[in-house]
Amino acid sequence: MDLSVIKGLKFEPINHCYTFKDTILYALGLGYGSNPVDPAELEFVYEENLKAVPSLCVVLAHPGFWAKDPKYGIDWVKILHAEQDFEIHKPLPKEGTVRGEYEIEAVVDKGADKAAMLYQLKKLYDAEDDLVATVRSVLFMRGDGGCGSFGAAPAMPGAIEATTPDQVVEIATLPQQALIYRLSGDFNPIHADPAPAKKAGFDRPILHGLCSMGIATRALLQTYAPGNPDKLKSMFVRFSKPVFPGETIVTEFFQNGNEVRFRCRSKERDIVVLDRGHAVFHA
Repeated sequence: MDLSVIKGLKFEPINHCYTFKDTILYALGLGYGSNPVDPAELEFVYEENLKAVPSLCVVLAHPGFWAKDPKYGIDWVKILHAEQDFEIHKPLPKEGTVRGEYEIEAVVDKGADKAAMLYQLKKLYDAEDDLVATVRSVLFMRGDGGCGSFGAAPAMPGAIEATTPDQVVEIATLPQQALIYRLSGDFNPIHADPAPAKKAGFDRPILHGLCSMGIATRALLQTYAPGNPDKLKSMFVRFSKPVFPGETIVTEFFQNGNEVRFRCRSKERDIVVLDRGHAVFHA
């Protein structure tokens, strides 16, 4: 990775006009509608009284796979999504026009034989120029250790100490889940093409980290905000292991008032795939 280029990187604002169809497609990519007669699922995938899943903010005004451009010197095949968080400042409408403004907050060099962490910040504004959401992505650059550091990495939630969950929710994914989810904007080929997936170290395409996060959002809304997705104020996850399409994601919740810690496991492999989860709900 060419740190001098990354430090000077300026993203042009991205204007994104989306319709109710995009909102529905995003929800379908998270598996909503698996029970087509359940009103709690239909409200996210049927245009009558449609509601937006709060985590939609992570794909709106998406910058595309910019790290693939050779001018950045990034070993893009080895990139993994490490962490993601968002804070909702204004409820997301089911359709409208938004503007995404991006910046690279920091790069943390873990060492030449390890990796580098890249922190990317997005501020999402609506047509009235109100801040709708603040979204942060952290990339684990496995092939770019030794590049140097700059900026200050923000603090993230610590490890979950509790062992016995208050609530547990299971959500099955489809074998074609990644092929649906990618239509919301993330076209990294490791989620669709077996050849790049194998080159990246996986025996088959993996599910997008943001799709796994969206499924955790489903579990949060189902448990703590049924019928009222606007109650979710903020959310953070660390992507500890990849999920393979077709697996069942088991989410374990640990509640403390309006705050909920959580982690997600692959039921089939019995490993934690999302960790250090943290969500805050409006009272």
